[in-house]
Amino acid sequence: MRDVRSRLQHHLEVLYPEHDPESLCTELLGIMRLRQVEDAPVPPPASTWDASNIFIITYANSFLADSDTPPLATLHDFLHRFLHPCISGVHILPFFPWSSDDGFAVMDYDQVNPELGDWSHIEAIAADFDLMADLVINHCSSQHPWFQNFQQGEKRGQNYFFTASPEDDLSAVIRPRTSELLKTVETPDGTRHVWCTFGPDQVDLDFRNPEVLLEFIHIIRHYLDRGIRVFRLDAVAFIWKEVGSNCLNLPQAHEIVRLLRALIEQADPQAIIITETNIPKRENLSYFGNSNEAHSIYNFSLPPLLLHTLLSANCHHLKNWLMSMPPAQTGTFYFNFIASHDGIGLRPAEGLLDDGEIETLIRTTEQFGGRISWRASSGLERRPYEINISLWDALQGTSAGKDEWQLERFLCAHTILLALEGIPAFYIHSLLATGNDHQRVLASGHNRHINRHHWSYNELLGELDDSRSHHHQAFNHLLDRIAIRKRQAAFHPNATQFTLHLGDQVFAFWRQSLHREQSIFALHNISSQPQNIFLSDINLVDTDEWFELLSGQTLDITQDSLTLEPYQCAWISNQGP
Repeated sequence: MRDVRSRLQHHLEVLYPEHDPESLCTELLGIMRLRQVEDAPVPPPASTWDASNIFIITYANSFLADSDTPPLATLHDFLHRFLHPCISGVHILPFFPWSSDDGFAVMDYDQVNPELGDWSHIEAIAADFDLMADLVINHCSSQHPWFQNFQQGEKRGQNYFFTASPEDDLSAVIRPRTSELLKTVETPDGTRHVWCTFGPDQVDLDFRNPEVLLEFIHIIRHYLDRGIRVFRLDAVAFIWKEVGSNCLNLPQAHEIVRLLRALIEQADPQAIIITETNIPKRENLSYFGNSNEAHSIYNFSLPPLLLHTLLSANCHHLKNWLMSMPPAQTGTFYFNFIASHDGIGLRPAEGLLDDGEIETLIRTTEQFGGRISWRASSGLERRPYEINISLWDALQGTSAGKDEWQLERFLCAHTILLALEGIPAFYIHSLLATGNDHQRVLASGHNRHINRHHWSYNELLGELDDSRSHHHQAFNHLLDRIAIRKRQAAFHPNATQFTLHLGDQVFAFWRQSLHREQSIFALHNISSQPQNIFLSDINLVDTDEWFELLSGQTLDITQDSLTLEPYQCAWISNQGP
């Protein structure tokens, strides 16, 4: 196994063939304060996670108390009061000073937005939870000092941004927006055309310049010092551009991820990288590399497939997808989610759902108050990119219309999330069953605000205390199921998983713990009709005693069958609750 220095120098030779890799490597190691261990072997991939690992995804200002209480302090109060025994990690979405996109146009990577709090609040949360922060690495705000220097021709920014010519052939470029790709900027060197993958206020950095890489290594070291241990590499698939290509998933993007992993895991063996790559399955899986890139990848195909399953009452495509997913290698895991601050992405459903099924999904969710965001594909064709809707409202019915099974369907979705191979992550507004925020959309004009509600903290506390409230009911049911999941060795993120075939109305799979002491048959009725399951079909060993974990009941295996009511789930285990 190569040592850290030789591994880093290899990555640098690939990325920067015209620069001295040895001096660049020395500078990187110095920034990360690794000079004393630069010849140490790279640590082997390690699995430091288990069934108790569960994440929450939230904005820092999801809860607003009185004007004197920083939102980060209110968030910490909520986490400590309700979730400290239940979850292990918190992803706080960008908490830096920003100019647009709710934080993803960063104006200063080194500071906490003073409207949210300060670094002491971040450090306090990091002391209680595994804290995930965004490394917004593809672009920064047009108001960042680097870009202001670029416009003025000054150093530390002068050559930090990717430019192209309007005469270049950019027809192959794939991006998630329909805005103009190039932004015209006047500089002392004349007119420049800056690349903007995500819009004119988010200007793309040029990683062909090693100084840009060095800037981000400084940022990573700073975050580690503040207690951040999980790095979400935002939009990393777009990080390297070559005119004439599609500028997505280029080999150099993977090389940068490998380099960052080598540095981060050497600096802190407990720190991990998660790549945010909202792209089709095969391309997404490639960011695992050979257990030398991301420790984890977002399971982007799960949200649209699960939503399709529950709206169509047919799990055929979800089963096929599950069978096609390779087990995560040692030292890696899937990061499973079914809702997020963004919409439900449709690109990851490409090749899994046909155009007619995607159209039905769009039409159904629009009837439930959802909106559609669009993207430009190669050739500038306009295609649906994501569905913007809260998960609570997305599941208020099926393609046949609204019905009385909203809560049961909602709980079924999250029960599937909890049982699948990987680590589950709950978006805060799904955990709370928050509905569509149409007022924020109207006020801002941004579709994604439909699922970015700002709760009055006192109002939320009242809802959670009221047993008649659907927020109370959903929240407490989910906490109960989270608590059950955490105790099961067979739900280890890397435990064995096999798909079961019990018809298209029952989504079922088998999990077995790493040491084979526990088996769980996870059965989920994804329809509004009762489903009868013959116990012989799941092959329960009659010498074992079997338990249904969600109800806490012992299963009578002398019966021929088990009936699941609409959207009912059963976790059948050979170990008691």
